[in-house]
Amino acid sequence: MDFDKYVSNLNSDLCVLKGVGEKKSALFSKIGINTIADLIYYFPRTYEDRTIFHTIYSAPEGMCCCIKAKPVRKVLEKKIKKNISLYVLKIEDETGSMTVKWFSSPYNKTNVYVGKEYIFYGKISDEKSKEMEMRVIEPVSDQKHTGCIVPVYSTTNGLTQNDIRKAVSNAFLLVGNIYDTMPKSVLQLNKLVDKNTAVKNMHNPENFVTYEIARKRLAYEEVFVLVLSLMRIRKSTKAKISVMPKNIKCASEFAKGLPFELTKGQKNAINDICADFLTGYPMSRLLQGDVGSGKTVVAATAAYVMAKNKYQTAIMAPTEILANQHYETFKTFFKNHNIKIELLTSSVKKKKEIAEHLKNGETDIVIGTHALLEEYIEFSSLGLCITDEQHRFGVKQRSKLTHNEKYPHVLVMSATPIPRTLSLILYGDLDVSVILSLPKGRIPVDTFCVNSRLRDRIYNFMRKHITQGHQCFVVCPLVEESDKINANSSVTMYETLSRIFGEKRVLLIHGKMTPLEKDCVMNSFRNGDADVLVATTVIEVGIDIPNANIIVIENAERFGLSQLHQLRGRVGRGNEKSYCILITDNKSEETAERMKIMCLEKDGFELAKKDLELRGCGEFFGTRQHGLPELKIANLFTDLEVINKVKNDCDLIMKNDPEL
Repeated sequence: MDFDKYVSNLNSDLCVLKGVGEKKSALFSKIGINTIADLIYYFPRTYEDRTIFHTIYSAPEGMCCCIKAKPVRKVLEKKIKKNISLYVLKIEDETGSMTVKWFSSPYNKTNVYVGKEYIFYGKISDEKSKEMEMRVIEPVSDQKHTGCIVPVYSTTNGLTQNDIRKAVSNAFLLVGNIYDTMPKSVLQLNKLVDKNTAVKNMHNPENFVTYEIARKRLAYEEVFVLVLSLMRIRKSTKAKISVMPKNIKCASEFAKGLPFELTKGQKNAINDICADFLTGYPMSRLLQGDVGSGKTVVAATAAYVMAKNKYQTAIMAPTEILANQHYETFKTFFKNHNIKIELLTSSVKKKKEIAEHLKNGETDIVIGTHALLEEYIEFSSLGLCITDEQHRFGVKQRSKLTHNEKYPHVLVMSATPIPRTLSLILYGDLDVSVILSLPKGRIPVDTFCVNSRLRDRIYNFMRKHITQGHQCFVVCPLVEESDKINANSSVTMYETLSRIFGEKRVLLIHGKMTPLEKDCVMNSFRNGDADVLVATTVIEVGIDIPNANIIVIENAERFGLSQLHQLRGRVGRGNEKSYCILITDNKSEETAERMKIMCLEKDGFELAKKDLELRGCGEFFGTRQHGLPELKIANLFTDLEVINKVKNDCDLIMKNDPEL
């Protein structure tokens, strides 16, 4: 194979193909196809199975199938509108007769002859009176588009299915065989077909068995490239030198001084972290735990070990609210220890003074926002960086934080429960510690699902608890009213509740506010200056208000199970019984099933599995999970077996041939 010519052909503009001019090329560009390579890897969204044949008598209603029959009279044309006609044709076979209908295709009218045998493909719309909504008609003697599996592509106005099918066919003629980059040993070990066969069978499978073989091959490669890349990243990180605390026994000393006993999961996570510290290489660990599982005390223990070994810790939170919250929590943890903690956010006034403390080593732990990454911030001996899943420290950020040759250890905390196999893809460059158990004494949140007719009872329930000194959250899916989406908005709900709870105090928070405005609202609510907080999902992560014991979620059907679980985690943080009330008027079976699961299941990991099962990966992670790779073929839920196999194969490759 002339590889240079092959690559050149793949990178060619679509205009080199027969039948694709500038106008059609512009239409292809609208669906993301600009080169021959884009076209070849633009796989069908579904397939029409035109291999299924029925007689007129046996054709079932609602099914698409092929019928071999003869017209018994000429095509009738009925004008519907200008340039739109309905065509009607009577056909028959040895089992009976049928009416075939289609819109605006005069070509078919002039090329259908009485008594000649044709194959008709379409949907049987009425079984009793025998009617077909026809899509394809062709003579039995010239059968090209029936009796086969036909690819169906996502398209745009002006670009037909046949345009794409012809272009794909011509692209294969131009390129020839698809070059395979997968090691032959891996293909043989997993009994995978070559890439050329796989790609061509994705576009034109002979049957659904060959399609599944092709899909499996390409799904494997997609995951393989991703996992191997992540392993290479991890290997390059492990090759760097990091700080190495000599005394890790102080971790257990710190734990003994806590006013509560650590869970088994917390102890295991601390052991994992301490073992990483002793390797001399930078730790890259994900600490994963359900809402309320006690990740913060694990992070505090790691920071304590660093402080006792004369190293500094930087903790970065996504918002000032959370940074302040962590600061107060850490001060409580370390009140009996000689460890200096400081807070650095954009609103802190003594920034230069704090920066000086960090530079000369006076500060042991600094908690802040992105202000920690400012150029003037310099550490004396940074040993550990702690962050959350949405604000991970990359290599460049780590080098910004430290001016030493040694890289700091990194701990990433996540409250999003993800099945372990999926974490290979999402966090493949990190080692994983999971806290499964909740601390003793944690009171489960009771969850109920009701319709909006019970709203008055809900408000009376809220009023009763407010009178007892508690606070409530009310969450809405929208900030403002929308003509396109039928759902409650936080602005309207705020106005309504301000009238209903006239004597009480109601606050509003949503994503369109500035960070300073949001911080002011949250601080007021935390300080007890309001009884009810109306919010959007901006309160989803990390907000800790122990006095809040009721959360009402409007239009609950608009949230995934995992998101509902995160929102539910905003209450139940104190010593009082807490409640989550889901409001929905949606009567679909899927919504009923999801709400039932939400009311019965308290385990975030189990809910995550159910959520993945019901909604698939795309909706489960959403756009927030910006680290999620965009996979064209592999499905992160249904292909778990493939992911596991790839992980094992990549482990062997990195062990036996790390330089590839």
